[in-house]
Amino acid sequence: MAERIHKSILNAKVNLVFYFLSLFFAFFSRKIFLDCLGADFIGLTGTLGNILGYLNLAELGISASVGYFLFKPLQSNNREEIQEILSVLGFLYRKIGIIILFAGISVSLFFPLIFSKAGLSFYIIYFSFYSFLGSALIGYFINFRQILLSADQKNYLVAIYYQSANLCKIALQIFLAYTYKNLFVWVFVEFLFGIIGCIILNWKINKEYPWLNVNINNGKALLKKYPNITGKTRQIFIHKIKDFLLIKSDELFIFIFVSLKMVALYGNYLIIFSKLISLFNSITNSIGASVGNLVAEGHRPHIINVFWQITALHHFVAATLCYSLYNFTEPFIYHWLGSSYIMDHNILILLVI
Repeated sequence: MAERIHKSILNAKVNLVFYFLSLFFAFFSRKIFLDCLGADFIGLTGTLGNILGYLNLAELGISASVGYFLFKPLQSNNREEIQEILSVLGFLYRKIGIIILFAGISVSLFFPLIFSKAGLSFYIIYFSFYSFLGSALIGYFINFRQILLSADQKNYLVAIYYQSANLCKIALQIFLAYTYKNLFVWVFVEFLFGIIGCIILNWKINKEYPWLNVNINNGKALLKKYPNITGKTRQIFIHKIKDFLLIKSDELFIFIFVSLKMVALYGNYLIIFSKLISLFNSITNSIGASVGNLVAEGHRPHIINVFWQITALHHFVAATLCYSLYNFTEPFIYHWLGSSYIMDHNILILLVI
């Protein structure tokens, strides 16, 4: 119990430190990127991110399902079972990665139709898309073991190494955007740091778990040993689709019916919303693995009590966020970017709802 609380507090502290660092970089860099690279390009990156989000639905929520089944062997230090479960994840992720790769290539064939009125060169559109696609595929083919750190209540390690690399990336992009105003250089740095982050995390995982030996080739056979993974995945997938359609699909539809520039304006609002929400998530996610361990212990009355406490906290924070976002979003954008970036007030109301 004491160790679980200690890890939860450590995760929360580290997440909060990097939250405020990333908060500063996010708002400062957004202003620089809009001024130096243009609203159309920033809108393009948001639209391509949405397209990749649709492709990533093929993940089905497998990582969350696997994370759930890692809690018990981690608690009992059953290394063999941990390796087997991760082998299943590696096998499934390899299949999903191949599907996403071919789906991405297929979608890109329609870019001349999709982006016919984008006002940007197709060279930068394709270069950006395949760079983002390559960064996403790294997680499926190489970086899938990262879930072990989360399940083992070591998210602080992911935050320290991954977020440090991410902040360095943004700082370099700010410098290059301000100095050269070159779209290709900005995208290349994005892809390069995706590789660097992968290398750093894998090095840390090997250091934390030197005994870990994942055999992806055995994943298919081991899947029969853990049939509950697919059952749990189906349950999680419904929520995954709901969350994506509710939160992450807006920019694609805005581009289809309006323009890339409007995607950029909408993205400014999303940054404010997402940063406030991530502040809440950085705290609650820190206790996620602790809750998983609590469930693994099987003390039902205590589990139910903790569940209702967390639910009450969620409702209180949600009400506070809605009030703050409605009253302070537009004044903040005015002082941050200028009056030309403020959208119709009705859009803010819909976002808050």
